[in-house]
Amino acid sequence: METDTLYPTTEALSGKALFEKIRGDFIGLDTEYTLATGETTRRIYLDSTASTLMMGAAHRASIEFLKHYANTHSEMHFSAKIATKTYGWIHRRILEFVKADPDEYTCYFTGSGTTSGMNRVARTFNTLRPERDIVLVSIMEHHSNDLPHRKHGGKVMHIPVDTHESTMGCVDLDLMEKYLQEFEGRVNYVSVTGISNVTGIINPINQVAELAHRYGAYVVVDAAQLVAHVPIQMSGLENSEMDIDALVFSGHKTYAPGSPGVVIARKSFLSVIEPDEVGGGMVDRVFPENYFVTKKFPDREEAGTPNILGAINLGAAIHILDLIGMDFVLEEDMEITNYCLKQMLERDEVVIYGETCTDTCPRAGTISFNIKQMNHGLVAAILNDYYNIAVRNECFCAHPYVEKMLELTHSEQIEEAKEKVHQIAWHTEPWMGMVRVSFGMYNTHEEVDLFINALNDIVDNREKYEKLYTINIHGDYMHKHFSFSSKDYFSLTETIKQEIL
Repeated sequence: METDTLYPTTEALSGKALFEKIRGDFIGLDTEYTLATGETTRRIYLDSTASTLMMGAAHRASIEFLKHYANTHSEMHFSAKIATKTYGWIHRRILEFVKADPDEYTCYFTGSGTTSGMNRVARTFNTLRPERDIVLVSIMEHHSNDLPHRKHGGKVMHIPVDTHESTMGCVDLDLMEKYLQEFEGRVNYVSVTGISNVTGIINPINQVAELAHRYGAYVVVDAAQLVAHVPIQMSGLENSEMDIDALVFSGHKTYAPGSPGVVIARKSFLSVIEPDEVGGGMVDRVFPENYFVTKKFPDREEAGTPNILGAINLGAAIHILDLIGMDFVLEEDMEITNYCLKQMLERDEVVIYGETCTDTCPRAGTISFNIKQMNHGLVAAILNDYYNIAVRNECFCAHPYVEKMLELTHSEQIEEAKEKVHQIAWHTEPWMGMVRVSFGMYNTHEEVDLFINALNDIVDNREKYEKLYTINIHGDYMHKHFSFSSKDYFSLTETIKQEIL
């Protein structure tokens, strides 16, 4: 593999040693805020499923690159040569990272994370086989792996998940096969998440692929959560039917905020149809009457000037993750997730959603929960205001999945909501949602202990905290005596002012 000076092949560190070096090197780990108590403490960032922090080493690599910045698609001056070669190297490095044969697959970048890429894939597959009018997705999908298929792919049918003793688990392969059998010849493709953004449950994507291919369907993987947590093998398996046809992920969830979305897909699918987007860079010749699309990958799929700096960040982060070893990353990830899960299960007042037996359904990086008789928004507000613990709440852009799991704790409210579904908005229903705690490679056991202590305090002092908050017109919980002003901590105009004075 061709390399460049930014990323030499010989590295001093790898595995555990490199992991320990990198885990403390993320921008924002030392950010401090003043709490409702008046105390100023360091933020504990437990919202990585929404977006990870920036890997410091990757950011510094991109700053180094800026010394040589130029546009790509030319090698006629020194900087352009550096930009073009480095940008091409990143595509090849990503293919290697997900073990996709470069002779069979291409990697190309898209605009807005996984969403943009999944829309592209849905339109591509629909164009390939318009006579096949059904797409199978699981009930556990993020909207970005559901709505694009509804709009571009055909009729979407949702596969229920394995319900081990009434808790939501992995994709039910037996039920998926029944759908494939019943609609054989009509199912164009199956699209499934690698890791749920709600529960952290890991799906067996290669087994899904084998099953889909058995019935003539393609398989697409939403790897938005998967890439930063789990080793991936798209091709080269002993059984080629287990190979993945297309995989989509997002750089901002892979320790590279500001980087593009990524699509890895079979060249054979893309080469037989005109690219979805047209413009500069994806053509060989343009005449007044017609134009000729290049046969070169990934150029034909990347119309316009690319997000070069974002790609540099992403390529650096991916390279570092690969040097550490994704088997080791997954081991560490599952260990801290299980460490937190075990302690949360000790409180009867805490309800954890999704299968909690990690032998049955392994989890990585994410736990969603509620405290009985408490609103998810209130719990998230207390964790922030009193403990400087950043978590996310509500429905995480996975409404059908969340609603299904909430039947365990909110069945009465759900039935009432169904009767007035056209009169309500999800975000204004105080009970509709969960609290999600999620981990990145920078989180520690000590931070989990602080979270557990905070959780226990909230459970034990629920009534005290409830008296301190009111709900605003947007359904958000606001402290009666404490307010936070973002401009006290960051103002773009003030930052610019300081830079130019």
